Amino acid sequence: MLVFTFPGQGSQRPGMGRLWTTHPSWEVVTEAASVSGRDLGRLLVDAPMEELTETANAQLTTFVLSLVVLDAVERIGLAPAACAGHSLGEYTALVAGGGVSFADGLALVAARGEAMARAGEDAPGTMAAIIGLSDDDAAAACQRCESDVWVANYNAPGQVVVAGTTDAVAAVAVIARQLGARKVLPLPVAAAFHTPLMAGARPALRKALGDATFLAPEVPIVANVDARVHHDSSDWPGLLSAQLCSPVRWRQSLETLAGLGATSFVELGPGGVLSGLARRSTPEIRSLSVAKPDDLDRLIDAVTPHPMLGDDPQVHHGEHLYTRERVVVSPSAGIFTPESTVSAPGTGLLPGTVAPPVDGATATESFVDVGALVGRVGVNEVRTPFAGQVIRWLSVSGERVQEGQPLVWLRVREDRY
Repeated sequence: MLVFTFPGQGSQRPGMGRLWTTHPSWEVVTEAASVSGRDLGRLLVDAPMEELTETANAQLTTFVLSLVVLDAVERIGLAPAACAGHSLGEYTALVAGGGVSFADGLALVAARGEAMARAGEDAPGTMAAIIGLSDDDAAAACQRCESDVWVANYNAPGQVVVAGTTDAVAAVAVIARQLGARKVLPLPVAAAFHTPLMAGARPALRKALGDATFLAPEVPIVANVDARVHHDSSDWPGLLSAQLCSPVRWRQSLETLAGLGATSFVELGPGGVLSGLARRSTPEIRSLSVAKPDDLDRLIDAVTPHPMLGDDPQVHHGEHLYTRERVVVSPSAGIFTPESTVSAPGTGLLPGTVAPPVDGATATESFVDVGALVGRVGVNEVRTPFAGQVIRWLSVSGERVQEGQPLVWLRVREDRY
């Protein structure tokens, strides 16, 4: 079970978008800039760290670049079985999982960033990571201060982030060391995110949430507030509002996903912090990150082992010349509508689940011949140049696809290729 995770504020770096400017997925930035009215290309390529650290810029750029990476991963035919995002990344997860549109997600992130920046000015604060202390001891350290400081992130075993006023966080650092913390690391922020000090951001965010349209997610999405999956679209506005002043239960979210059957955590976006947290929280589950185009080949090697190849020592990693499999790609950009008469045994199964081999197939309707209509992109027909069994759809009905994006995965007969 492939799980996509998305980073939050703090993962941004100067020039983090530069390597993506020549990739086809960079068009996501162009579209986002058009919708938002912001020069996102400049922010992602040329902005200095001081400018990127500003809350509104940090959130918007991290969100957009994560969607660039998502688009690139989707172009190679991978889709998630579940999603989760850390703080800001929860909005990216909702877009990735079909819970909110790209345009609405962009508007929500812009409104959230601006509202949190204003709240931080009205109620200044800071944050610090406590290393080597249990969740309970970190919470006890905050309570012993008897001041405005709280646990803000449960990130991994032995890693908790606290947030509050500057004096209160400094006091917690002293108590945490007395309780056995190995390190207390101040974070370069000017606000106490995920605490009651962010209450001033709620009215503006709630208005933006009321203007957005939420849909039932297409895959399970685990919420930060309670580390539970929420399938009902009406749950999400309240969860996102509550998230402003509630701790991010990231370790618990990873444990929930592990219980659902996760086999790989793939972090999509700048940085690689979440991959490290996953390795500490769920070491039995493979974890990797995709932050730059070169990472895409590594992702393919890691998550798409070919069942016919087994452990053949003659097969070298990095070779993907699987002659019995083909993908049918989109001839143009537009909205994809699959052909209703084409049955895919993998439809409804988790991404990565394959149908029985053609030679043993019993569902004759899953076989398509050369030239068969498999769907439409806008008004353009999509016809397969191959004959074979449909393993699964790689794009869903109503999805906006790009020219060359994989739509259908086929396993062809040996006498047909």
